[in-house]
Amino acid sequence: MRTQSTAHVESKRAEVVVDGDAIELRYLAAGPAEANESPIVLLHGIGLDAAGVSWKHLLPQLGREHAVLAPDLPGHGESDAPDIAYTTDYYRDTLQAFLASLDVESVRLVGISMGGALALGHALDGGQVEGLVLVDSYGLGRDAPWRPGGYGLLRVPGFDQFLSAGFRLNPAAVAGSLASLTVATSPEFVADVQRTVTPNSLQALARWQRDEFRASGLRTCYRDRLGELDIPTLLVHGREDPIFPVAWSERAAKRIPTARCEVIEQCGHWPPRERPEKFNRVVSEFL
Repeated sequence: MRTQSTAHVESKRAEVVVDGDAIELRYLAAGPAEANESPIVLLHGIGLDAAGVSWKHLLPQLGREHAVLAPDLPGHGESDAPDIAYTTDYYRDTLQAFLASLDVESVRLVGISMGGALALGHALDGGQVEGLVLVDSYGLGRDAPWRPGGYGLLRVPGFDQFLSAGFRLNPAAVAGSLASLTVATSPEFVADVQRTVTPNSLQALARWQRDEFRASGLRTCYRDRLGELDIPTLLVHGREDPIFPVAWSERAAKRIPTARCEVIEQCGHWPPRERPEKFNRVVSEFL
């Protein structure tokens, strides 16, 4: 993406305590030191993602005027990868611990996919959130057509090892996976994911999915609580997202009193990387 100017992005580390265990998180930071507003915290998705993937273009643009923080969640990027059962609750606890470690109370949250569910859950359960951006967000529906098949695969013995070996031994598997999730997949995007994905992140993906994809449907769904939100909320969704239907965000925008929905055409599950110029403009104007 081309912009007139972007902010310098720093890589930093924070030690947090989650479920009684100390872990080290890497996070990216940008923005003027004198910024006196609530920082913007960017939350990536599960598995093939990390702070430097989804937010590669948005972070330095927002950092021109705002304080911005983007952590690598445990098991992803350069953060620690404890051998645990990764769950949405665990990642929500990680978000709270991360903010506490930096003495941050009030925030503006931007979350994509699973990161959207973390942001939404934090806002609904008492977090001091001044603005919310949900991008192709998880947590807005109770089920999806692919869930029964995914539920079955996750219970095949050795599936985790098969998944990890497939990506590790065949780099083209990353490109194939992204092609199934997106409409516009640039070579740069593929290369960024190939550099980022690790056995740890794939293990975190499989364990999280195993907890979330239940025989009766998806575990985390905030659909019936959306009316409780009283903060400015923007929902962004790729029209052709094959994972979470655009109808989820359109319905959520009607249920949240202070929300609007922006649908990006010719775009799949990853608007920040598929349509970065449009996505950055929409999010920057909202924030």
